[in-house]
Amino acid sequence: MGVLRISRLRLYGYHGLLPEEREEGQPFEVDLELSWDMSEAVRSDRPEDTVDYREVIKKVEDVMTGPPVGLLEHLAGRILEEIRKGFPRIESIVVRVRKPEPPVPGILGGVEVELRWP
Repeated sequence: MGVLRISRLRLYGYHGLLPEEREEGQPFEVDLELSWDMSEAVRSDRPEDTVDYREVIKKVEDVMTGPPVGLLEHLAGRILEEIRKGFPRIESIVVRVRKPEPPVPGILGGVEVELRWP
């Protein structure tokens, strides 16, 4: 079993509960940890024996630029499900979605939701 980590993928989106979040948008960050049996790719050095992280990033971008949602939990869940559907080779997923600049006074470093499957 191996782990692919994609860290601090930065995207702009229009998600949130407040009207200004939906109208003006804000930056988001996404971290992923994807695990599967990488032994064939280790032996073969062939792209078809692994998961193309560019395709994973495209799935995340599609969700982030798709229809707005209110909750970070829902947004993270949509990302998780798209990865599950698109990459059956993956055996476990950790998704973290972060608002580095939430519209809440006094928060430094942002707010973040983490979902795990299974």
